[in-house]
Amino acid sequence: MKHIKNILAVIGLLVVVGSLIFAAQSNNTQKVVDSKTTIEVDKNVASGYKISAIEIPSDLNFAGEPVPLEDPEIMERVDREFLVNTYWQSNALLLMKRANKYFPIIEPILAKNGIPDDFKYLAVAESALTNDVSPAGATGFWQIMKATGKEYGLEINSNVDERYHVEKATQVACEYLKKWKKRFGNWTLTAAAYNAGPAGIKRYMDIQKVDDYYDLLLGQETGRYVFRIMAIKEIVSNPDKYGFAVEQDDFYNAVPTFSVEVDSAVTSWADFAKLYEINYKILKRHNPWLREPHLNNASGKKYVIEIPNKGYYRATSAGQ
Repeated sequence: MKHIKNILAVIGLLVVVGSLIFAAQSNNTQKVVDSKTTIEVDKNVASGYKISAIEIPSDLNFAGEPVPLEDPEIMERVDREFLVNTYWQSNALLLMKRANKYFPIIEPILAKNGIPDDFKYLAVAESALTNDVSPAGATGFWQIMKATGKEYGLEINSNVDERYHVEKATQVACEYLKKWKKRFGNWTLTAAAYNAGPAGIKRYMDIQKVDDYYDLLLGQETGRYVFRIMAIKEIVSNPDKYGFAVEQDDFYNAVPTFSVEVDSAVTSWADFAKLYEINYKILKRHNPWLREPHLNNASGKKYVIEIPNKGYYRATSAGQ
């Protein structure tokens, strides 16, 4: 009986404390105190924060090609991507930060090849600007398959995988996109073909007897793909408009480097790194296409290694 009374007393105490916590949450910072417990409830730090619908730009387009927003089905699909990508705030912030670091590398290569600037957001959609590897083996910022990379001249082996080389991979992506722009006639279908493969898009077009991305019934990933790119473009380009308070100091920045040519085998990249007062980790950070701790290079091929300028990393044991 005594145990039952104790249990009832505890339950009663919990009910009282719970009620007081609820009351505290409805007001500003308050303290709920009993003889054994002190509970402090913080003020609602998100006061004034509102979850609201997103206003879709009336001139929404991909690479200058307008989106038929007057079609209610298209409008719903656009709206979904804007909502998902705006309110996944942590991811959106990371994309903005990385874009500041990598877009200056990607943009001039796109421009040189006559590829619309919007395609830099395709790389964001593909990999979030990370050297990701998909379950199918697509690799790097542009998610290039091994066979495609080799077809377009990238070196891919156990020592070296140039799909991880941002500049070279971007150039391959440009060549691929130019080829399929000639086939499909517009950039929107070309972007869809980048995701689903040209043969896949052609098969959908033939079966459904339409030749416009917005008329095609596609699988979920490709059906969302171009809309997702456009949403990312708008949010990353206009953070203030979508509720992100980001200052220039918040962005990631590229570390300046200088180039070193290597035309022979390297028995240890860790020892090589020490020559420049850095460590293996930092060497790999700037040269992620080096896939092993050594380089065979029996052919005497010339490789260009990027070395960070002094003063950008803390002193490590590499220089000792």
